[in-house]
Amino acid sequence: MYIWGPKLKVRTRPRVMAHFFIGAVIVENSKMVRAWYMDDDRSDQRNEHQKNPPEYVNIEDLTRLTGCEYFKLNPAALDKDDNLKKIKEERGYTYEDEMVCSKECLPNYEEKLKMFYTEHLHTDEEIRLVVEGSGYFDVRDKNDKWIRVEVVPGDMLILPGGIYHRFTLDNKNYIKARRFFIGEPVWTAHNRPCDDMEARKQYLQSLQTGEVVKV
Repeated sequence: MYIWGPKLKVRTRPRVMAHFFIGAVIVENSKMVRAWYMDDDRSDQRNEHQKNPPEYVNIEDLTRLTGCEYFKLNPAALDKDDNLKKIKEERGYTYEDEMVCSKECLPNYEEKLKMFYTEHLHTDEEIRLVVEGSGYFDVRDKNDKWIRVEVVPGDMLILPGGIYHRFTLDNKNYIKARRFFIGEPVWTAHNRPCDDMEARKQYLQSLQTGEVVKV
């Protein structure tokens, strides 16, 4: 199963671990990312699926519990954004492209959404910067509970290699996002279970030792 990219490449350890040592939260406006623990309802994955009462997760706890990093950028001026340029330079992103996910662009749309929603991991970081539309990334915390992260224009979310996660659109059924890569953009998804993979072991070890990025 492929998620936003049909190829495979396994990075060396320094690249797999790079997300633990560089990070910041860049605020361009007052709207910040929304994240919350999910309920157990198995109805339409595109709904919010908040608990009652809601259990929200702030940015600091999101990073501490998952290793994910979040940046807020200006979606109206990305090509001129010095903050984005700095992030790319510091993290070594040398390639980027843009993708659109909607009913119009995806044949067998409902089936594809279910495929995207299959729990998996990557050996490298997964980097998404939302340009238009919105969606949800679900990530497992250190206790294997689901945290749902809403992404909207200007949100840049970086998922560390080795984290179990999944993606879905919301009820608006549309997202346009930029993808960033270190070197050639060749990687794939590994469906759970894959706890014996080196990337998974390194990720769990880093969470246990507290070597996650501090925001």
